[in-house]
Amino acid sequence: MYKMMTPGPTEVTEAVRSARSREFVNPDLDETFVEFYQETCQLISRLLHTENETLILGGEGILGLEAACASLTEPSDRVLVLDNGIFGRGFADFVAMYGGNPYIYSADTRETLNAEELRKFLEKDHDFKYATVVHGDTPSGMLNDVSVICPLLKRYGILTITDAVSTAFGEPLSVTDAQIDILCGGSQKVVSAPPGLTFVTVSQDAKRAINSRKTPIASFYANLKVFENYYKEKWFPYTMPVSDIYGLREAIEQIAADKDILIRHERIAKASRRAVTGAGLKLYQNSGFSNTVTVFEVPDGTTDTAILKTMLKDHQIMLAGSFDQLKGKVIRIGHMGNNAYQDKMTAVFDALDQTMKKLGISLKDSMRELFLQAVEE
Repeated sequence: MYKMMTPGPTEVTEAVRSARSREFVNPDLDETFVEFYQETCQLISRLLHTENETLILGGEGILGLEAACASLTEPSDRVLVLDNGIFGRGFADFVAMYGGNPYIYSADTRETLNAEELRKFLEKDHDFKYATVVHGDTPSGMLNDVSVICPLLKRYGILTITDAVSTAFGEPLSVTDAQIDILCGGSQKVVSAPPGLTFVTVSQDAKRAINSRKTPIASFYANLKVFENYYKEKWFPYTMPVSDIYGLREAIEQIAADKDILIRHERIAKASRRAVTGAGLKLYQNSGFSNTVTVFEVPDGTTDTAILKTMLKDHQIMLAGSFDQLKGKVIRIGHMGNNAYQDKMTAVFDALDQTMKKLGISLKDSMRELFLQAVEE
């Protein structure tokens, strides 16, 4: 089996796989599972530094993003879509799908969102029900500072939806301090559980907006309101994927026990960027570097396909290319969750050294050695 060093899904520990194989209860009838579900949600809220309610939904991370938009959007609502990456722009589709009018605020895709420029824009136009912002855009590796952006939006009375699927628990993040109304995360990134679950934290402001709608939410499954009384009634709106949630709970408990998780992600990320640039390769971004993924441009003289296939065939390591406007242009290394360890990343850069040599690409220095020097500083 190959090593999955992609920006999601990530490698899963044996303890998480074992948890998913436990004998499971009937979630529709057994009230002990309702307690287990709520305890898991409360643990996620605590780790994200908020008292906002967390909900776990049975579906991949995209479900959380769509459910957030579906639950807030009413026909003709103006919604501000902050776009400096593929996933940022993608929010516009969800807004339009549920009858809203997305206003796309486009910025340089190689730079982190500039809060001062956004402030100047909002001074002139801030008539938006809510705004969407991506904390970490995995196709490009872009990180946006939601601790500044979301409070700025709230000062203008704009609710916020934040995509933190690839950053939650791998980047410093306080939902309360950042005044995030709906934060969306996923099981398959830093959490390092298999794909299939999304979790959302929902503020009181977001709940008031949902409950004061004039029109019904145009979805049942992508709908946060249907969970409104689940604990009081001991009843879920649909049958919950018990085994997946057992695995998620184990993964979240591992995060809770890992006191150095943020330090490790930062150290691995900085060393990875040093290895790439020191070898003469070019990072995609100019700023906004994520601690969970490193993205570098495909060097002249080869292709993304050649690099990826050689890494997989010769070294049993899976990396990722990208898609949309970045298709064929970059290579992505996922160092999030259980991938963010020195030994795993050393193996990646050792294999990249050999791969580039085989493909006839000259490097200024060994990426493996540059990584080891940087990570041990």
